[in-house]
Amino acid sequence: MDLRVPGFGHGLGEALLVEWVAAVGDHVERGDVVAVMETDKASTEIVAERGGRVAALSATVGTILKSGDVLYQLAAD
Repeated sequence: MDLRVPGFGHGLGEALLVEWVAAVGDHVERGDVVAVMETDKASTEIVAERGGRVAALSATVGTILKSGDVLYQLAAD
């Protein structure tokens, strides 16, 4: 399942990926922090929308992503 970059509101359509907290193979539960992204206004923790195993990361740290871009893939355990 593809998990996407959320909308940040206030006309902010993109953000910089500053850190991966989860790695490929990690098990995450709904609400666990997966990544940290930064907009012009704030740093935001991206949390898992559901539980599963991180199957793939779709971007490297330092990449600017737009709302709706695939951020990572999650596989059922």
